[in-house]
Amino acid sequence: MSMQGMARAYDGATYDADRDGERLARQQRAVRAAMADGRWHTLSELSARLGYPEASVSARLRDLRKPKHGGHTVERRYHGNGLWCYRLIPRQASPR
Repeated sequence: MSMQGMARAYDGATYDADRDGERLARQQRAVRAAMADGRWHTLSELSARLGYPEASVSARLRDLRKPKHGGHTVERRYHGNGLWCYRLIPRQASPR
């Protein structure tokens, strides 16, 4: 998806494409790249590593599940004391 198409891929009542599109697309690429290792990660770990707030990382993980962002599987498991871990299982591209 092009940068312009990616910017339009977000939505919500407070979303403004001119203000938010590029920032969210950049976050999305960073979160996906960090999750590409197939390992389990906490939101706090990803936040510290990427420099984005935990709420933003969480939102980008939710976005990865949406068809317009690839329809990937984002697994979660309970670690304890209210802490969850997440792992990305990329959707396989269908053969052309």
